Amino acid sequence: MFKKPLIVTLCLVCVTTFLHSQNAVKLINESETERIEKYLSSDELAGRQIYTPGIEIAAKFIANEFKQNGLATFKNSDNHLQSFSRISTKFISAVGNFDGNNIDTKNIIAITSEANLDINEKSGYEIVKIAKEDNLFLTVRKYMTNNKNYLILVDEALGANFGRLVQFKSGLSEQQKSVFIVLTNQTPTQYKLQATHKVDKLSLSNVVGIIPGKSLPNEYVIFSGHYDHLGVNGKRAVNGDSIYNGANDDAAGTTAMIILSKYFSVLANNERTLVFAAFTAEESGGFGAQYFSKQFDPLQIKAMFNIEMIGTESKWGKNSAYITGYEKTDMGAILQKNLQGTDFQFYPDPYTDQNLFYRSDNATLARLGVPAHTISTSKMDSEPNYHQPSDEFSTLDIANMTQIIKAIAKSAQSIISGKDTPTRVDTTKLK
Repeated sequence: MFKKPLIVTLCLVCVTTFLHSQNAVKLINESETERIEKYLSSDELAGRQIYTPGIEIAAKFIANEFKQNGLATFKNSDNHLQSFSRISTKFISAVGNFDGNNIDTKNIIAITSEANLDINEKSGYEIVKIAKEDNLFLTVRKYMTNNKNYLILVDEALGANFGRLVQFKSGLSEQQKSVFIVLTNQTPTQYKLQATHKVDKLSLSNVVGIIPGKSLPNEYVIFSGHYDHLGVNGKRAVNGDSIYNGANDDAAGTTAMIILSKYFSVLANNERTLVFAAFTAEESGGFGAQYFSKQFDPLQIKAMFNIEMIGTESKWGKNSAYITGYEKTDMGAILQKNLQGTDFQFYPDPYTDQNLFYRSDNATLARLGVPAHTISTSKMDSEPNYHQPSDEFSTLDIANMTQIIKAIAKSAQSIISGKDTPTRVDTTKLK
């Protein structure tokens, strides 16, 4: 005689849960996508370059969105800004000598937080080489994250892009190990290198919000996007436009992350703790993500959804996106399983030759074994607005972008509930 009331109660619970879920989904709509995206990519923010008023305004906007969405602060801090210091260096001089042969100053790049750096073969620097067939920037970035002092010898065949390595000087930490990079085909037995810089300490901020987990509070699922971009560059103005608005790269990903924070906050059914992070300094070397990653035990992070450049159609058209490093974990398969019955399709990254898995803010945690992937639609072999002033709101497909956000929300459900746990990245096979 107790069966009928129990069945009725269960039915009421199911109906209530379904209606609540439907109401939450309505929060992911084109109007909201347009509101956030349009502001983050507006001229008012002047391209959101680090160390500028524009990025500070953007950070306050994102923090206010988190506050309105009811997100807690990280580690009970006073606000949603996760601030940290980096070192800015202004080059003054550099000289060098390999086995009695002087080195042209333009062939020396010193990446250091020290005002005066003077080394020789007795200084304990590890000598490594970058061959002509290597990817120059990825290889240098790998060494930069190893926290060791290096003398990097770059094959002269890579000279055309050597000067661009100065980008790694941006946003160094006070604990940064020193790296000398020399364009040469010589391997010295004896050497002497000196560099002088003017050094200043500067402040940067990620923006971080939390939705505590109900039964698994110490297991984390991260949703992220970087909110910095290239700023204003009069020397590279195109048709009189010098503002690099970064509408797709990556106001689009940041917009998605903010909307997802509101959706999951209203849904309120996450067993694992959800972390929403807007990273700074992705364009300058991934320093925001690197600082953020150090605040966690990587074994406690069960998945990372890094969202980057979803404002345009993928190569497969609408209702589709790709996942970088798809083959490295089973996270993509889990997401697609959760999308059964929908028209949306996640594909493996089709641009593997561009090493996208290592080029966004997922890479730091992925190198630590976390199933951390970037979701994107950007056609990297034919994206005309990439890193151009033309990357503006008017070029985006807001309707398609909104559908992608809905797909991410639905595909994440079994992971945030604790039902599914993606396999981890095999760190022995990472580049």
